[in-house]
Amino acid sequence: MSEAMMVSPPQLRLLGQFRLELGTETVELCRNGQRLLAFMGLRGRVSRTVLAGTLWPEVTEEHARGSLRTTLWKLPRGEPPLIVCCGDSLVVTPALRVDVHVLTRTALDVVEDCGPPSHTWPPLELLTGEDLLPGWDEEWVLVERERLRQLRLHALDTLAESLIRQGRTALGMEAAWAGVRAEPLRESAHRAIVSAHLAEGNISEAVRHYEAFRRLLHQELGVAPSSRFARMLPERLSERTAPRNRDLARRDCLRAWFR
Repeated sequence: MSEAMMVSPPQLRLLGQFRLELGTETVELCRNGQRLLAFMGLRGRVSRTVLAGTLWPEVTEEHARGSLRTTLWKLPRGEPPLIVCCGDSLVVTPALRVDVHVLTRTALDVVEDCGPPSHTWPPLELLTGEDLLPGWDEEWVLVERERLRQLRLHALDTLAESLIRQGRTALGMEAAWAGVRAEPLRESAHRAIVSAHLAEGNISEAVRHYEAFRRLLHQELGVAPSSRFARMLPERLSERTAPRNRDLARRDCLRAWFR
């Protein structure tokens, strides 16, 4: 193994396509090797029984444990080893850098601290990056992917609100639009966009965005935006919008009654 590979910590990238980097080199792994390292990278420490049963659920326990031993043997060897045995458990080396954990820490920092200080650059690039292992459809991947998606959305909401309060409305709107792109029907992201328009004094754009979201929500779900959203608009405009929303709701009730 080259000196560069020994000096640089190993990197495991799970956001986007799977990639294992040892130093300056990208290491190719078989599919089972990728699945094993991805699961271990996400969990950190796993019992052999749980690991074998999760990765090979459709075979006997004996066969699954045999597949696990074979896959472990095929992993690249180095110092420190990527995975070490600890009794009946397997543990990922602390030296392994996993991008999912960087995303998780960043998103939690944003949520817990209500956004970055005004002098720092917000972590938009990380919060708007790729999903976890796109194209992988195993249950444990789907669960973790949805967890990360929800964490990202909450972090983007918090970041947008914080930036707008700081007067950094353009960046706040970028964070809000990132949330809309990820989930077009997410009201909190649309509220942040309207809040940014209002902070800049662009009332017409705030109303236009509210109306566009109202139409989208009615078309897709047959419901109106929350009263909290409507109250964000100037009083006269919100009074004009509320009856319209009530009329839409009443019309839908009548349609349902006479079907």
